[in-house]
Amino acid sequence: MTTETTVAIAVPLEAEFVERIRAVDPSVTVLYEPDLLPPERFPADHAGDPGFKRTPEQEERYWDMLGKADVLYGFPNESPAGLARIAKENPRLQWIHAMAAGAGGAVKASGLDAETLNKFKVTTSAGVHALPLAEFAALGILNGFKRTAELAQDQAAKVWPELRTPTKLVNGSSLVVTGLGEIGLETARIARALGMKVSGTKRSVEPIDGIEEVADNNGLAGLLASADAVVNTLPGTPYTEKLFNREIFAAMKPGTVFVNVGRGTVVDDDALLEALENGQVAYACLDVFAVEPLPLNSPLWSHPRVMVSPHTSALSEAENRLIAERFCSNLRTFLDGGELPHLVDTVHFY
Repeated sequence: MTTETTVAIAVPLEAEFVERIRAVDPSVTVLYEPDLLPPERFPADHAGDPGFKRTPEQEERYWDMLGKADVLYGFPNESPAGLARIAKENPRLQWIHAMAAGAGGAVKASGLDAETLNKFKVTTSAGVHALPLAEFAALGILNGFKRTAELAQDQAAKVWPELRTPTKLVNGSSLVVTGLGEIGLETARIARALGMKVSGTKRSVEPIDGIEEVADNNGLAGLLASADAVVNTLPGTPYTEKLFNREIFAAMKPGTVFVNVGRGTVVDDDALLEALENGQVAYACLDVFAVEPLPLNSPLWSHPRVMVSPHTSALSEAENRLIAERFCSNLRTFLDGGELPHLVDTVHFY
């Protein structure tokens, strides 16, 4: 006898992708009420319009719909508080698929205890964002090598320098990627296509095709001595907290380009600013910060050799399609009793 599985769509999603989820298996019932979901302001706006308010009747319908589900597509209201509420109110809940690649922070912020978290699984959309993040990392490297920040300043001041300054070739240069997971390996692929030699770090040190040298975080300083650019893709965990400190920045050779598309907590901002001032870091392209939004008094906003991106480098117009495709694949695995990929570690929360 086929077991029925009920999936509830908790976040904004186009109807065409809902139909793809329905088509995974006849045993799947999908609950989808778009009038209960905030309208998207842009493609893949998972939180939706913050001005959207449900009526009391709609609010009751929303939580009643989620309470009937075995599986949720997205955190309720795309928030830790929504996750905490549904985890306590829905005893049949078996699995939630998060929109974010780094959903561990939201799971931790929900404040749920270990016993409750063990009652269901949370998967992330890790990998879906690998290509846009890798493209952004390439942008950061090219910006640094081609001095685009200085060009923009000269353009704004209408300055045509009497002495032209050469730029660096990306081809033949060396890159270190911290975190050779899906994002790191996609970054490495693009970097190699540009002619770069790539080394990097991984928790389990093992040879990787196309990677010159692999080390763990303890060996990071040794890799940096010959690196022309460094891209961080590491998540925020107790083990990566301020990994990029004064010692690590001091291990870089002068003029290194630094890009962060991982988590802001991996970088000691004071140490980064010192490295920018003393020339160890020539340029920094930053999409993530320890405190977000970046405080108005942060020197990073106005630093002439820093690009500040508001944690948007993972966004792309294709994101909803890619996440829905990933969810459909995971749903097939779930129905077949397989092991779901990209599970949130509820001990270290990544």
